[in-house]
Amino acid sequence: MALIHRILHVPYLRSSVLGRLPALASQTSQFHAHQIRLSHSPRPRGRGPPSMETTQTDFGAMDIYSDVPPPAMAVDSCTNNGFVLENGIRVADAGILLVGGEAFAWHPHTGNEKGGTVESRSLVNDKGQFHLENRSWGVFELIWPRPDLLILGTGHSLAPVSTALRQHINGLGIKLDVQDTRNAAAQFNMLATERGPQEVAAALVPIGWGKGR
Repeated sequence: MALIHRILHVPYLRSSVLGRLPALASQTSQFHAHQIRLSHSPRPRGRGPPSMETTQTDFGAMDIYSDVPPPAMAVDSCTNNGFVLENGIRVADAGILLVGGEAFAWHPHTGNEKGGTVESRSLVNDKGQFHLENRSWGVFELIWPRPDLLILGTGHSLAPVSTALRQHINGLGIKLDVQDTRNAAAQFNMLATERGPQEVAAALVPIGWGKGR
């Protein structure tokens, strides 16, 4: 970067001033330079021996669950059409239900079978809300004790759920937490490790499933 210099213009000296230069020089010789002594800052008070503690906070050391292995059915990764679990099991072309320490392939998009073919139904109602019929949650009517919390993953992005769906889940005595599938899987892994897989359940739709499926 170019440096910026300030240019000073010296005015021409008049002849009368030039004649006085010797006299001015003799007057300036009478001044003596004195060194200015700067006052010293006060000495700091003794603070005792130096501290051996670090000033950095290690948040990893504060995680009391860092040494706790995740549940076997924790979600390791999400794919477009399924999931890979912590124990290495792969689930393809299906959603997944994680309930009571068990993993179940889940097909909420399938309807009744007619003529040897299975009907496909939408996961979104006319209002653009995520909605499933009550029979899709039949497993929660059969188990006891029921989980305290159900984490619902609605696919690639977060979708609002229908009032009827939320009322049905709450009517079973289960709280409902709705997120996109990736965040729902991460939330389940954390809470299942902290609280146990009996307290937390998850219903996850693959991230590749869009509207109309």
